[in-house]
Amino acid sequence: MARQRPRWTELREVLQLRRPTLNPVERRLGAALTIGDLRAAAVRTTPRAVFDYVDGAADAELTARRNRAAFAAVELVPEYLSPVDHPDLSTRLFGREIAMPLIFAPTGYTRMMHHEGEAAVARVAARHGLPYTLSTVGTSTVEDVAAAAPGGEHWFQLYLTRNERLNAELLDRALAAGFTTVVLTVDTPVAGRHPKDMRNGLTIPPSLTLRTLFGMARYPSWALNKLTTAPITFASLTGMSGTSGTSGTNDMTGDTIDAVRVADVVFEPTLSYEHLAWLRAHWPHRLLVKGILSPSDARRVVEAGADGVIVSNHGGRQLDRTPATLTVLPGIREELGPDATVILDSGVTHGQDILAARALGADAVMIGRAYLYGLMAGGERGVERAVTILREEYARSLQLLGLNASEAIARHHLRMP
Repeated sequence: MARQRPRWTELREVLQLRRPTLNPVERRLGAALTIGDLRAAAVRTTPRAVFDYVDGAADAELTARRNRAAFAAVELVPEYLSPVDHPDLSTRLFGREIAMPLIFAPTGYTRMMHHEGEAAVARVAARHGLPYTLSTVGTSTVEDVAAAAPGGEHWFQLYLTRNERLNAELLDRALAAGFTTVVLTVDTPVAGRHPKDMRNGLTIPPSLTLRTLFGMARYPSWALNKLTTAPITFASLTGMSGTSGTSGTNDMTGDTIDAVRVADVVFEPTLSYEHLAWLRAHWPHRLLVKGILSPSDARRVVEAGADGVIVSNHGGRQLDRTPATLTVLPGIREELGPDATVILDSGVTHGQDILAARALGADAVMIGRAYLYGLMAGGERGVERAVTILREEYARSLQLLGLNASEAIARHHLRMP
């Protein structure tokens, strides 16, 4: 074969060298192609104790692993020879269109992960036309979120207590701030046991160890942002007071609810259907119950007035050894029929997970850790990157499945072992 000298014009077309990215945040986010990449970046940018709080789960973390294993076990069955050039990712939820079947789940301590906290997440959700759920134990108020993303659809996650005045105050504030949906979490009668957090001292109330403090000091940018921004508090509860409800055992009369006493709000061992009935009577808009894992519980809460359920095991952070949410989803959908709203939570880290959940009966999925990894890796830009990754994975997988719309996903597109 005849040889010739290499020509620069030919090499230039092949090489196409990229300009180096000088901004470290843009560089690590640009290199992140998956949620796993964002997780790896979060490890490098956030103190280990904070990362463990997000990444860890209860006891032996079996449920958290089961959630991921259930998604990994499914098989997608494509059908081809249909146009897929312009896939419609949108879906309808409560009669309203959202950009894709994705909802931002409530998370606590969010400003601990990054000083921008809930405001950053809410802005990203609003830009993408997706609902954002603020936690009762979030580090921003309903007013903060409404101001940060005035055009967004905001939901409020509620830990209901026997303190009716406190419950009513929280609901009134959410209503005044324009929140459209209340999410009642029912799987926290007592605190789950998190060995990682216990070793690090990231408990309620906090009890930090010297090792944790030294570990935080190794991340000066993170520490500086925490020292130069407003203190981290359970913002919706800070400064609020109330009278005791039906029992004096949870009496907070005249006291401010601070981090030391917030466990009285979050963990309520007497939570019952009477509480749900009270909430249904006092909240005029949509009501979802989060933490459902059985068809019978799903049926009962809907009959009690809930507008739908969130199939969730709290990401494996409460009772360990519970089933993966994906495995119980079909039974819950069958029990409730086609008209009830069913949302799947726990373990979603890939666009194909959204496909799997839709095929098994979910109207949409919730993400928590997936966007928190992005938040830790790069603040608001990191959350934006997380959504972009999931959206691109979902769109491409939908096309490769041979479908051109979220609404076209059906049970026969998936096989489970």
